Amino acid sequence: MCGIVGYVGPNSSVAVLLGGLSRLQYRGYDSAGLAVLGSDGVLETRKHAGKLKILIDDVDASPLVDGQTGIGHTRWATHGGPTDGNAHPHLGDDGKLALIHNGIIENFAPLKQELLDVGETFTSETDSEVAAVLVGRAFRETGDLTLAMRQVVARLEGAFTLLVVHQDRPGEVVGARHISPLVIGLGDGENFLGSDVAAFVEHTRRAVEIGDDQIVTIRPDSVEVTDFAGAPVDTREYEVAWDASASEKGGWSSFMRKEISEEPDAVYNTLLGRVLDGAVAFPDLGGLDDSVLKSIDRIVIIACGTAAYAGMLGKYAIEAWARVPVEVALSHEFRYSDPILNERTLVISVSQSGETMDTLMAVKFAKEGGARGLSICNTMGSSIPRESDAVIYTHAGPEVAVASTKAFVAQITALYLFGLHLAAVRGSLSAAEVSENLTELQAIPAKLAEVLVASAGIGELAGWMADTRSVLFLGRHVGFPVALEGALKLKELAYIHAEGFAAGELKHGPIALIEPGQIVFVIVPSPRDPSSLHPKVVSNIQEIRARGARVIAIAEKGDAAVLPFADEVIPIPLAAPLFEPLLSVVPLHIFALELATAKGLDVDQPRNLAKSVTVE
Repeated sequence: MCGIVGYVGPNSSVAVLLGGLSRLQYRGYDSAGLAVLGSDGVLETRKHAGKLKILIDDVDASPLVDGQTGIGHTRWATHGGPTDGNAHPHLGDDGKLALIHNGIIENFAPLKQELLDVGETFTSETDSEVAAVLVGRAFRETGDLTLAMRQVVARLEGAFTLLVVHQDRPGEVVGARHISPLVIGLGDGENFLGSDVAAFVEHTRRAVEIGDDQIVTIRPDSVEVTDFAGAPVDTREYEVAWDASASEKGGWSSFMRKEISEEPDAVYNTLLGRVLDGAVAFPDLGGLDDSVLKSIDRIVIIACGTAAYAGMLGKYAIEAWARVPVEVALSHEFRYSDPILNERTLVISVSQSGETMDTLMAVKFAKEGGARGLSICNTMGSSIPRESDAVIYTHAGPEVAVASTKAFVAQITALYLFGLHLAAVRGSLSAAEVSENLTELQAIPAKLAEVLVASAGIGELAGWMADTRSVLFLGRHVGFPVALEGALKLKELAYIHAEGFAAGELKHGPIALIEPGQIVFVIVPSPRDPSSLHPKVVSNIQEIRARGARVIAIAEKGDAAVLPFADEVIPIPLAAPLFEPLLSVVPLHIFALELATAKGLDVDQPRNLAKSVTVE
């Protein structure tokens, strides 16, 4: 959620911090602030509720002190509302120390009372200010900012990333990580800290992972990482696979519009280098070798939101190809369902950021239960892959818009690749069958490009629906998760009631919602599908049309049977049934974007939402 950036080096810290915060806006926030240590040794802060632009305009009108050490923050409110006073940074040691915080300190109340009892005062409603006061008091006793941080984190419960600066320690930023994300950026005579690499990718593509329960101290010419006990730890450096231009709009009206246009590339890049001579090539599954995969007798896919719908599609594919039972569990429910886990259970976690707190905690729980772990993730160096036995990176590139689009199709692609790999290892598909399915998958990027062209008229369609208050989505089999995804996007972006249903459930209750004028999107399976789902879905269309619904069908080209019963048909190219969702979801992404745009809403930063949900 919160965006965090820290900097030490020769350049203006204000410019570096504001640039980093600008690139971190996608994480979701309701206030922003800076703390800068000037060359005169004075610590100065500035913070405001609202958009980052309010802070930028204020700094432009009344410049902060020019210094080379600083921290910056965008806050997503947890304790205390989105006000100037609750915005970060928070101060300690009589205003000489500034602290920013991502996460939740669960035991802040007794700690705050302890501090009140000894005469400390507070100016905010946040849990974060408690940490600032504690670190300030510890620094007064030790004179060592890293040691002060070590003493304080030992007392904190919850999930947190903390960054602090002190006016007596110029050229030094200290950070601590417990569950919540933090990464180091290595520069030439300068170093950085950030919630993710977007914070500093404009300046360097060299990054270093920070593990859980570790403390980092950066100076212009050094980086020191220890565990919470003070012992040095080994670190791993990696190169960020994209540059700052990839996280910029590049002339598009919104990041979401840009990212929808990149859905063909997201699938292509996820496939790149992983299909060789008609077989899946996974050099990065070392922790899950063939003998382990052959022993697996059950798979659980854990995820939240859009990633859970990708997991549902993964279930259909893996069961069909590898003949292993698969269930899909919401990460935040998984730990509390008393699941049965052992070494023959494979838990596949799906998370774009790799920092989704619910999923991270579920992965740790599964690991403690003896299960094997595979991560499907888009972000190198993130927490969830490090907790897993193996990872499949999606290589979708940075996704800045809060509502996920290209990451969704990339996650499906990665799950399908794994399903085919597992089928080959277990012998449930022949080499020829694996090759045939991979050929289908490799054709998807070009077909997605066709869908983008064919969907050009959706903006006009959405325009006359700007006042619509409810939209329903129906689908069967692999069309059902697509219906759920279409509804979620509309909720996120247009702020209207939207629900996705399994079309077979229609007569079991939801048909009561149908009234004259009700908009219903229907994901129509191919008439070439031997399962005979097509005529069943066409019957569903007739049932809702008879009750006055307005039907918009997503159907493959040449499907003449649906034409007499749908008010609008959005065509998609022909594909085998399991691969249709990769195509049929794109018009729904575009529709949500266009309807929100028609209503004048911010499609990149919907209200109340954050890109990376890093608290439970």
